[in-house]
Amino acid sequence: MGSRPGSQYNRPVVTRLSNFFLRTLREDPANAEVASHKLLIRAGYIRPQAAGIFAWLPLGLRVKSKIETVVREEMAAAGAQEVHFPALMPREAYEATGRWEEYGDLLFRLQDRKGGDYLLAPTHEEAFTLLVKDLYSSYKDLPLTLFQIQDKYRDEARPRAGLLRGREFTMKDAYSFDADDEGLDASYMSQRDAYERIFQRLGLEYAIVKADAGAMGGSRSEEFLHPTPVGEDTFVRSEGGYAANVEAFTTVAPEAVGWDGVAEATVFDSPNTPTIDTLVAHSNAVLDGEYTAASTLKNVVLALTHLDGTRELVVVGIPGDRDVDIKRAEVAFAPAEVEPATDADFERHPLLVRGYIGPWSETGAVLGEESATGIRYLVDPRVSDGTRWITGANIHEKHAHTVVAGRDFIADGIVEIANVREGDPAPDGSGPVTLARGMEIGHVFQLGRKYAEALGLKVLDRNGKLVTVTMGSYGIGVTRILAIIAELNNDEKGLIWPASVAPFDVHVVAAGRDQVAFDVAEDVANQLEAARLDVLYDDRVKVSPGVKFGDAELVGVPKIIVVGRGAAEGQVELWDRATGEKETVSVTDAVARLTR
Repeated sequence: MGSRPGSQYNRPVVTRLSNFFLRTLREDPANAEVASHKLLIRAGYIRPQAAGIFAWLPLGLRVKSKIETVVREEMAAAGAQEVHFPALMPREAYEATGRWEEYGDLLFRLQDRKGGDYLLAPTHEEAFTLLVKDLYSSYKDLPLTLFQIQDKYRDEARPRAGLLRGREFTMKDAYSFDADDEGLDASYMSQRDAYERIFQRLGLEYAIVKADAGAMGGSRSEEFLHPTPVGEDTFVRSEGGYAANVEAFTTVAPEAVGWDGVAEATVFDSPNTPTIDTLVAHSNAVLDGEYTAASTLKNVVLALTHLDGTRELVVVGIPGDRDVDIKRAEVAFAPAEVEPATDADFERHPLLVRGYIGPWSETGAVLGEESATGIRYLVDPRVSDGTRWITGANIHEKHAHTVVAGRDFIADGIVEIANVREGDPAPDGSGPVTLARGMEIGHVFQLGRKYAEALGLKVLDRNGKLVTVTMGSYGIGVTRILAIIAELNNDEKGLIWPASVAPFDVHVVAAGRDQVAFDVAEDVANQLEAARLDVLYDDRVKVSPGVKFGDAELVGVPKIIVVGRGAAEGQVELWDRATGEKETVSVTDAVARLTR
């Protein structure tokens, strides 16, 4: 029926509700939006302390411990060894890697009484790197993989949805250390395989998608996403097997074509065309040919705030049938912060005519580092050489047609900030993609030598030469997984835990008014405990059967035994919380079923 959780619970004692630290709530807590947030609080698993910060109560710790046990077992099976770092870390190492600045407002920064700078760690790459540097010096010591299960801290702007996105959360982070790239590939696949086993044991559906590494750095990066409507990530997949987070999706660019014989770019009047739709309608009315939103080049003005505080305007040209995906933009311009240009920005650049911005004019280039404005100009991959566009003429109520990329304007670079749509071709040629929502439950990175280089982690190779160690980083959100399991397993009455992570194996309810019901319930609970099952026994005397039933359904232990009217005849009711089935059986039969 399942094993006990951690060793702290490994005692042959029935847990009695009469003295167990549990109070359930009948009403949903205020400001709780998703099912897991509501039910974990109502059922007495967690209690809010501040926005995105929760206390863990005995029930919650039991489930959390079960998940951690699965993670520990699979980490050990993959050859990883457990360590534990403090959450409070000094500034210096994070400054050496650049992350003291890169994380920006996400970091919790603080000072000690002497004015020394510290942070509450969002991840621990630096600490692991310095530990290995301190103790290891030869390729003979490698490969090595270390992990910890530790609380992490990120000052999320909008902590919401309970444990799904908090400011304090528990994470398993592992780090591999190898002397060469071949070793890193092997360590990476070992951890990747372990992740698959972990999620399979926890009963979680997942998709492995190509991802952007963000502030973590590195080369190869994959996310394990659990498909769910409440997920904060959008990912794409094709029937041919391609899968990627939208931030990592790459657009298939059209082949460059020539422009011999193509007419010159021409300015035309375009009054009352404040939107792409009105521009398309007007163009079809006054120009030869047929035009759609995809025929237009939209020039989006963005403001970047760099780590040193400087503000830079950039203009990005994207097809008019696309919108800006802000998450893709944030990844594209990281570590700079991205926002739309303000009125003040436009005032400082009078050559930008709002609503009529374009890269070309009759008097020369308007956008680009070598243009009249000097503003960096980037374009979507679809704006390849030879493509023809209707775009702003940089004159109020005027646009230009037959503006050819590569002939009439040259971009300073390519950038992916346009939204991804159903039916877009997968970059590997595996067909059109579909979009789905998902929640990140794990992330694996090939960090390479970024952190080892910054912190001087080198070992002697076979030839006695110093080489920089190459690293991998592997994270699993423990508390997030708990919330996702709760999100997947509930009904209108409460939680329904899978047996693998349930806080108890069996919930015994003494529901009768007579002493015999309590005597039989006590006996059943002791028999189950003797059979090495974890038992929660509702032995409360002055609580009505209805309240006990409601608590049992809310708490969500998968098997429930109700000892009531039939107790004197040795009969009990066996409930299956997941299926809702209720069956009257003998005490002997009930115990036999649950212990076989």
